[in-house]
Amino acid sequence: RAASRGQQQSTRRRRNDRPDSNSIVGRGFLAPTIINEAQVKLTEDEYQLLKLGPRFIYNDPKTASRRRLIELATVQRKIEARFHEKKVSPGRPVHQFIAELDILLQNLHDIPVKSNPRLNQSLQQRQHVLDIPNYMIISSQPQLIRSSKTKRNYDRLVKRLKHKFRLTDIVLRKTDKSKVFHLGKVDDYNKKSNDYMDKTQAYQCLGTQDPLPDLIQRTNKYLLDLRLAKWITQKQYEQLCVNQQEVELAHLYYLPKAHKTGTPLRPIISGLKHPTIKISKFLDDLLRPLFDKMALDTTVTSGFELLKKLKEWSIQNLKQETLLCTIDVADLYTMIPQVEGVLALKKMLDHFKLKQIGGLKVETIVRLSRFVMQNNYFSLNGQFYHQIRGGAMGSPLTLTISNCYMYFYQQDIVKQISNSGGLYFRYIDDIFLAVNWPIRHLIKQVDRWNQFDSNIRLSANISLHANFLDLHIENQNGQLFTNVYHKPSYEPYYLPFNSIPPLHMKKNIPFAMFLRAIRYCSTFNAYLQERESLRMALLLNKYPGDLITSQFNRVLSKFEINDQLSIRNYERLRDQLIQSSHPSRDRTPFDHEKMMFIHFTYCTNMKSFPMKFHNLWHKYFGDSPINEITPILGTKNADNLHKRLVHTRS
Repeated sequence: RAASRGQQQSTRRRRNDRPDSNSIVGRGFLAPTIINEAQVKLTEDEYQLLKLGPRFIYNDPKTASRRRLIELATVQRKIEARFHEKKVSPGRPVHQFIAELDILLQNLHDIPVKSNPRLNQSLQQRQHVLDIPNYMIISSQPQLIRSSKTKRNYDRLVKRLKHKFRLTDIVLRKTDKSKVFHLGKVDDYNKKSNDYMDKTQAYQCLGTQDPLPDLIQRTNKYLLDLRLAKWITQKQYEQLCVNQQEVELAHLYYLPKAHKTGTPLRPIISGLKHPTIKISKFLDDLLRPLFDKMALDTTVTSGFELLKKLKEWSIQNLKQETLLCTIDVADLYTMIPQVEGVLALKKMLDHFKLKQIGGLKVETIVRLSRFVMQNNYFSLNGQFYHQIRGGAMGSPLTLTISNCYMYFYQQDIVKQISNSGGLYFRYIDDIFLAVNWPIRHLIKQVDRWNQFDSNIRLSANISLHANFLDLHIENQNGQLFTNVYHKPSYEPYYLPFNSIPPLHMKKNIPFAMFLRAIRYCSTFNAYLQERESLRMALLLNKYPGDLITSQFNRVLSKFEINDQLSIRNYERLRDQLIQSSHPSRDRTPFDHEKMMFIHFTYCTNMKSFPMKFHNLWHKYFGDSPINEITPILGTKNADNLHKRLVHTRS
């Protein structure tokens, strides 16, 4: 353990060693940081900006102003649609409402009016987008307010950093687990990328010839053939076919696993506009609920789910010699053969004895799934690749196919463990076992399971304690002990309090953290330690102490716990909280016919906007045919630092 601690401290020192560290205020105890493996020189302002982390959103009224016209046009369409539902013409009040709302937003965005020839053109553009009568816009212009307030120029810092990274061949990414910024060298990324491709043999290089035009043509022809054969309907064909103006080839990028030796990379194929993405989403929407139903007894999706099942199992089955085991499946997405992966979907459909689902025959689903799996293409560093093994990480269908494949692979393992009174659960490529076997027998069985399928490689950790997802578990002389697990890569980084998003979004962070602490920590002392660590992390992220305390009390009140937690009542009140459903799940469902959801980009001057908006709404629509409609205001955010600084497309 001492050696392990020394290694962690050495790693921590390596991460924080910067050539310009003498000019920067030190990181401080547990403060969130950046991982500067490339040892790039940073000024104090640059370092402090990156230290704010990928989620940080600075005040950007220019973005809010730039989006204003589109957002107003969307609101106008929604209001007019509600009038049309009542078979009433929207008329002048809608135009007046939008015009006055436009002025209100300009005041809040602090956009000055300039007397120059371009003003008329701007007004004409606004009139075209919003369809507001010209006299309403011009008459309202003098109401605008000028402001001389200055702000820290984050825009200039962002541009300077992007220029510096380009000049020095630096790759900026957020880390795979801790989600702080990581700075690496392009050459290092390229070497690790080549090593990964050589290891998996899952990608075929196509050179510099772009496969996108041919893929678009083949996808549309494949869908048309299915339509002509009446395997899919005309509506499904129109839903799935590819518009060449709306698609682009996927691209591969990597997230650094900074918590592991050598900083290996996790491959991500980003294909949100890939020609097959609509088919992938369509199939996944049909198939994933079936898998969830089939695998209900052997699957968990969170540490809290495992905690509840383990807590119940341990009452009768946990003994002093009970072993806890976690198993990792290596490179699951890329190691599953494409043909066998699709056959696993077919086995699932046969399991439910289904002839069709969602109006599609089983054979149609199999064909479409095969087409998606066999047509994953992407670009990297100017080269094009075809994935010939496994599925693309990032494609919705890949997860369901991988889950199905693992489900049928694990059947003999589950049966063996269940017959001996053990516990088995899986979350994608992570497996948890609790068994009353001798350790030699368990090791031997893991070796045997590794012979089941040459594509599945299992790596096991066996002990009296285990870490699974965010849950730490211990067998303490036959007593179950649990608390929150923080990975070695853990950085106490959360959305900074001085970030722009509205207060209610920030309040939810300490609320969720304190709720998890009570649920996971099985003893009062463990809970106190976790609570103080959370308090420190939140303080380091600029959260006020009063807000932290109020959110802790809010957790108790939400679950109707009126007593303060103590060593005497902790176990009883914790059990009460674990057994209670989350209050948010008991909310009355929205009546969408009587509600209208409206979103505007948020900036710091808009704290008074909700009240002013509702006053305007009541002024123009309080006695109108849509007076029963309640507008629900939501916020859009400007881009965070990750979107502004990180470019995954090479």
